Amino acid sequence: MKKKQIYDLMDILEKEYENWDAPVVTLMANRGASAFEILVSTILSLRTKDETTVEASKRIDAVAANPYDMDKLEEEEIQKLIYPVGFYKRKSTQLKKISQILIEKYDGEVPKTLEELLELPGVGRKTANLVLVEGHRLEGLCVDTHVHRISNRLGYIKTKTPDETEFALRDQLPKKYWVNYNEILVAFGQLLCRPISPHCSKCPVAEICKRVGVDKHR
Repeated sequence: MKKKQIYDLMDILEKEYENWDAPVVTLMANRGASAFEILVSTILSLRTKDETTVEASKRIDAVAANPYDMDKLEEEEIQKLIYPVGFYKRKSTQLKKISQILIEKYDGEVPKTLEELLELPGVGRKTANLVLVEGHRLEGLCVDTHVHRISNRLGYIKTKTPDETEFALRDQLPKKYWVNYNEILVAFGQLLCRPISPHCSKCPVAEICKRVGVDKHR
C-alpha cells in the first residue's frame, strides 16, 4: 500500500463502518459515559473479551460511576464486581489507587493530557489515548493490537510493537484520521481482518492491501 492510498483506504472503511458493530468503549462514549467510566472500562477491557467487559462495566458503573464512590469500596468488593475480567485482582488494586489519585490531585476529575494520564497506575499509551478520544473528545491516536496488526498488514508502516506503530502513525497518518482510526480498524479487525486467516475474499480494501505476513486467508 502506497502512503497516498491512505485517503482511499479511509474513505472506503468509513463507509463500510456504518454497517459494522462499533467497539465497546465507543458505544459507551456515544451513550454519554463519563471520562471516568471510559477510563474504568478501558482498563477492564485489557486482555478481556468484549462481552465480559460490557457486563463488568455495567456492574461497576451501577455502584461506582465516579472516583469518590469507587474509593469507598474495598478491593475485594471491586474484585467481585469486575470478575471474571482478565487480571481482575490487579485491576481492582489499580482502580482503587487511580480513584484516590484523582480525588487527591485532580478534584475527582480525569486529567486531559497524555502525560498526566500515563502517570496513573495501569494506564499505558493505548488506554491514555482512548480516554482522550472517547472520554474527553480530544485529539489522540489510540493503537491497540488490531491497529498495529492491520497497519502493518496493509504495508502502510513497518513496526514491531504497538508503541512503535503509534509513533510511526503520528508521523505519517493525516491528523484528520487520528480520532476515528482506532474505532474503525478495531471494528474491521474484529469482523474481517482477523489475526489468523482473515476474510480477504470479503475485504473492501483487498486491492489496496499488501497482505504482509498473511500466510492463510479466506
